[in-house]
Amino acid sequence: MTDLVQYELGGDHVATITLNRADKLNAINAEMLAEIRRLWQVVREDDAVHAIVFRATGERAFTTGLDRVQGFNYPDNIWNKPDPGESIDPKHHKVWKPVICAVSGMCAGGAFYIVGGSDIVIASEDATFFDPHVDFGLVAALEPISMARRMPLGEILRVSLMGVEERMSAQRAHQIGLVSEIVPHEELWARAHKIAAVIASKPSVSTQGTVRAIWESLDTGRTQAMARGLHYTQLGNDLGIAQVENMLQSGKRKTFEVR
Repeated sequence: MTDLVQYELGGDHVATITLNRADKLNAINAEMLAEIRRLWQVVREDDAVHAIVFRATGERAFTTGLDRVQGFNYPDNIWNKPDPGESIDPKHHKVWKPVICAVSGMCAGGAFYIVGGSDIVIASEDATFFDPHVDFGLVAALEPISMARRMPLGEILRVSLMGVEERMSAQRAHQIGLVSEIVPHEELWARAHKIAAVIASKPSVSTQGTVRAIWESLDTGRTQAMARGLHYTQLGNDLGIAQVENMLQSGKRKTFEVR
């Protein structure tokens, strides 16, 4: 565990992961990388967690990505060299519980692993998105590929090829569907938690099945995706209905009307 990544689970079943290295623009070092990887396992396996908020402290940056200054220890065999970014992508760890990503300030480079693997992304008005790989002579490949399902092809190519000279604003990110909502900086955390709490109040078996079915459909053709989706409804619907009935009986959920 490390103070550079904070974790909290509330009584509303919302878990919060907070990057806490604002003095270094929340750049993710090896210590933080290991903790984020551990926490994805925690939230995946803890049935008390129904939704997750991923956020960062400070005014200037959500995160500028992986800390290239401190660096990472890699094996000598180049064919065993891992992709450290996989550790921070929730979908790489098969986290099907909804992840709400709250972006403020700079969101750059390796940050795209987190954003690309989140289910809902909201941003503060001061958020900017950019990828500096090519400025350092590095191929921008894995992060753009991670984001390609969230952004139109022309937009991800523009960000990837123009490097630090192209900083996409929160407004433009909203226009292209990268983020679903923009709020004032001081309201970002509360709004992210509100969204997560609403989702967490639903039967978790239903929300997890929904996330898994939709994400897995991206890797298959329509026919295969529909067949798998049907299978998930057959597996999860009875369990979800039972959860709703238990919540109603216990008073944890009120009846509702479709309007």
